[in-house]
Amino acid sequence: MIIKGKNLAFEIYGRLYHCGLDVTMSYIGGKWKSVILWYLRNEVLRFAELKKRIPDITEKMLSIQLRALEADGLISRKVHGTKPPVRVEYSLTEFGKTLIPVVNAIAKWGRELGETEGKIVALD
Repeated sequence: MIIKGKNLAFEIYGRLYHCGLDVTMSYIGGKWKSVILWYLRNEVLRFAELKKRIPDITEKMLSIQLRALEADGLISRKVHGTKPPVRVEYSLTEFGKTLIPVVNAIAKWGRELGETEGKIVALD
């Protein structure tokens, strides 16, 4: 980023980011992270519930994305029980909740584009 003629960057946890958008997208970029955050924005969900709401994601990819979001501190994973069947629930952390206005704005933009340029179709 250029500020007052100087080429600057953010350094966060030893990594350089060239602008604020670069920082944000490192947390929510990719095809699935923002979708997962969208579904967790108002409720706690189990793995199978997330998978059901995002049918196009594979179980492996959902697991990878959940681990990444947890490692970034955006979601928490709570395990209930010690013997199978173990119940695992995912929820937003306080840090993750700070992204909800961003996710809502992205979703609003997408809905508006969908309404003006597309159409709603039934999937079942």
